[in-house]
Amino acid sequence: MTVKIREKELPNVDFPGEESPERESPESGTFERAGFQAIGKSFPRVDGAAKVTGRAQFAADLHLPGMLFARVLRSRVPHAVLRSVETAEALAVPGVVAVYTAADIPGQNSVGIIVKDEPVLVGRGERIRRVGDPLALVVGESEEALETALLKIKVDYEPLPAVFSALEAMADYAPKVHGNSNIQSVTRIIRGDADSALAAARVVISRRYTTQMAEHAYLETEAGVAAIENGLLTIRVSTQNPHYDRREVARVLGTGQHRVRIVQAVTGGGFGGKLDVSVQCLLGLAAWKTGRPVKMVYPREESVIASPKRHPFIIDYTSAADGEGRLTAVKVRIIGDTGAYASYGPATLKRAAVHAAGPYEVPNVFIEAFCVYTNNPTAGAMRGFGVPQIAFAHESQMDLLAQALGLDPFEIRLRNCLKAGSVTATGQRLQAGVGIAETIRRAREKARELGMLER
Repeated sequence: MTVKIREKELPNVDFPGEESPERESPESGTFERAGFQAIGKSFPRVDGAAKVTGRAQFAADLHLPGMLFARVLRSRVPHAVLRSVETAEALAVPGVVAVYTAADIPGQNSVGIIVKDEPVLVGRGERIRRVGDPLALVVGESEEALETALLKIKVDYEPLPAVFSALEAMADYAPKVHGNSNIQSVTRIIRGDADSALAAARVVISRRYTTQMAEHAYLETEAGVAAIENGLLTIRVSTQNPHYDRREVARVLGTGQHRVRIVQAVTGGGFGGKLDVSVQCLLGLAAWKTGRPVKMVYPREESVIASPKRHPFIIDYTSAADGEGRLTAVKVRIIGDTGAYASYGPATLKRAAVHAAGPYEVPNVFIEAFCVYTNNPTAGAMRGFGVPQIAFAHESQMDLLAQALGLDPFEIRLRNCLKAGSVTATGQRLQAGVGIAETIRRAREKARELGMLER
């Protein structure tokens, strides 16, 4: 996708029936009516007492009469064609009730918040695309029975070449993870003429920045309990996205959403990592097929293998400034490794592109962001949603520009930071409430008070 921005006044938009208290003065009283009286005051957390007293019921704490347990057999190879999954020996293990494969899914065998590109269970003749892809679901009376059964399942597959570098994945010769190209999507933001501004600049700084994949490592692993209650499939699950979960479970089971209910259990950490489907569809399948309550809790190792990560980025960043230290152009290329499946990758890379110029006025920008498939673990949503990676780059660039021009790092930021009336890299005119300059000044004063800067 290419977005070309033309400067223009953007109208203020009010949603029907909503006031716009930010445009009123404190004296008007609107701030009080809008709930701003809470600012600066302490309030007890709604869930605080239940958690500190141990009364809070996390998903792993839930238990229903007649409950079964479920575990997943996952791929140990990053790229292959699945030839077969033999389950007869696993079914013969005492305490095992059922072993399900992709052939047992009554609806659509695909999930994905933006692109439906991830299988609930990899089917025969289909591709494994990462270590950790789910191949079979075992349901039984005890965790011990499940552990034994998982070891009895026999998997036959045809290995395929894999690609683990996003840069290599973009090449024509690279093994393809999906379709004919590993480039899942491209976002471009173009404003002014960055190349001409770079040629005329007093100083130009170009650097490559790389950021690593990161695991959320929430204290509570993925967990849930599913049961048929009065003809309604109810799944109580550790999630950040119950409405999405409901849609996906209904699609996978081939039933209407009116027959699926998702209840968000007390959630012991998420940070974006529990926006994707984890146990939901598998639990739904097991409860739907057996007619009994089913519980699933990922062990920590499985959580690390199966959960989405923060996107690792490769960022090629060029900044230009005049002799006064004012930015004249930025040219940025971002490559984000979304792993085996898209998850939130397209949106994360788009957000990174939107914020690539930083909180600064830049009249000329050329920004492109690539969301790229590899056979690495899937990358999805994580706090900051692509901005922490790009902020590392644009703030490093500001320090390097200040050094090249002999300017104080605070001063170069004050000369370029957004203010009321500024136009962002995407063409948005900021009307009010732009507090970065005051924040920078106060941070500088505090640093001086603490002896971190000379006065």
